[in-house]
Amino acid sequence: MADLKFEIKENIGTISEGAKGWKKELNLISWNGREPKYDLRDWDSEHVKMGKGVTFTTEELIQLKEILNGLNL
Repeated sequence: MADLKFEIKENIGTISEGAKGWKKELNLISWNGREPKYDLRDWDSEHVKMGKGVTFTTEELIQLKEILNGLNL
């Protein structure tokens, strides 16, 4: 597997924290030097190890926000 390079440009917020200290975070991340995308995934406390996640362009995040705003919670 090729090395995965990333740079967290902005930590937007933490959604939850697990018993072992891993946090589910929304961050703006540049992957392999590309344009930053919004990224939702679990991270260890040093941001070295990560879980599987999902990335969003700005347009996708706006659409997700509209969907979430429409939920009756």
